[in-house]
Amino acid sequence: MGKTIYPEPHTAIVKGRLKRKLGDYFGLTQFGVNLTELLPGAVSALIHSHSKQDEFIWIVSGSPILVLGEQEFPLSPGDCYGFKAGTGIAHQLANRSPETVTYLEIGDRTPGDEVEYPNDDLKATQSTNGEWILTHKDGRPYSN
Repeated sequence: MGKTIYPEPHTAIVKGRLKRKLGDYFGLTQFGVNLTELLPGAVSALIHSHSKQDEFIWIVSGSPILVLGEQEFPLSPGDCYGFKAGTGIAHQLANRSPETVTYLEIGDRTPGDEVEYPNDDLKATQSTNGEWILTHKDGRPYSN
């Protein structure tokens, strides 16, 4: 459950995440829309920040914890939050509750984005064709 672009050993962090790429289903190219479920104990992603792509979340059901920089905030259905690109403030949703969390995540598809993972030896860089290139922070590629 929960396909990810993360290389090993980072794939386990999103076990229990199910992402439905609604924007791709409808052929949207300017922005993405995902309907995502987090099982109890799951997280949305490694803690990260984007250089160029804004993100927005809206909680449909459940009670996740928003990890934002060094702070944590409980969220409830109907709550939303936006993550402006280029701030360097890393974020993640964590489901520490016994119930499934469902949320919408919306993001733009500005080319040339870079994703920083402050707590992990990982960097993601978007190529000109939209593919993600995943490397160690020193630029070494991950081996398959």
